[in-house]
Amino acid sequence: MKKGKIAILTGGGDCPGINAVIRAVAKKAILEFDMDVIGIADGYDGMINEQYRKLSYDDISGIINLSGTILGTSNKANPYEVPVKKDGKLVFEDRSDAAIATIKKMGVDCLICIGGDGTLSISNRLSKEGVSVVGIPKTIDNDIRGTDITFGFDSAVYIATEGLDRIRTTAQSHHRVMIVEVMGRTAGWIALHAGIASGAEIILIPEIPYQIDAIVAEITKRKKNGRRFTVIVVAEGAKAKGGSVSVQRIVKDSHEQVRLGGIGFVLGNQLEKATEIETRTVVMGHLLRGGVPTPFDRVLATKLGTSAMDLVQRKRFGYMVGVKGNEIIDVPLEEVGKGPRHVMPDEFLVRTARSVGTCFGDR
Repeated sequence: MKKGKIAILTGGGDCPGINAVIRAVAKKAILEFDMDVIGIADGYDGMINEQYRKLSYDDISGIINLSGTILGTSNKANPYEVPVKKDGKLVFEDRSDAAIATIKKMGVDCLICIGGDGTLSISNRLSKEGVSVVGIPKTIDNDIRGTDITFGFDSAVYIATEGLDRIRTTAQSHHRVMIVEVMGRTAGWIALHAGIASGAEIILIPEIPYQIDAIVAEITKRKKNGRRFTVIVVAEGAKAKGGSVSVQRIVKDSHEQVRLGGIGFVLGNQLEKATEIETRTVVMGHLLRGGVPTPFDRVLATKLGTSAMDLVQRKRFGYMVGVKGNEIIDVPLEEVGKGPRHVMPDEFLVRTARSVGTCFGDR
């Protein structure tokens, strides 16, 4: 009887919990199904360039608490758009044939892709071209369609909340406005959850464009009431009503070229001039991606990883494992490609925050 074989890759940005997922997938494959496990290096880049190795039980033992990924990753690699220089110009070539050839050469029964919407959208295209694929949602941004939550999100919120708690003490001591900028791309999930958890006075998210006058009014009101400090958490994709996002840099050789960032400093300069209150900005940035995963993320990663192997056994290819309420569900990869999942401006969490006096800068 032929022994089964799977391959695993991790694409996109790193986040706490990836190794816990790799461990769960590989352990179940080895222990329960007696399958060989192949680890592909650096996401889709490893598929294009045939960089992979067999993972032993020892390779995936004792990594549940490790952040990052033992396989490496890339948020630039896309087999359908590989950046190359021709005649001094940067162009993108379709190398998907080479990537698919690598999968065939490995002789695997299924490719398990761990990643965000970009990685999983690519896996959907591979699935349509005949590759047996199962997806696992991974992002600190929590913005993948078809699932209520992604692993890595809870850890990022924990780190952001701890940072906001620390900022509060210095804000109080110096009577300052303190702004903390967090990741999230075009979705405000991290800012919203960390803002509520830390008791931030003002939360600014991409889905609710702010008005600078409304923020100034809130800070001024607090000062008149004897509260001489204000803590603001702002998502990197937040923008003023009628304005545009703040772009930190352009990465020309990346599939997603625009890198957001810097809105905290823009906002800080505006508020200091308008309120005459000393204002400081802290950008948490990649701190949110590092450190050990929270117990919640370790458990979630284990559930998603083992459930992904169930999809493999059922030959449920072209699907991603997701979370709906307390249940693990099967989600078509086609659903992920429809775009990111955003915060609804009138959803329960936003209404909850407003009910305890949190300002979103829009009124």
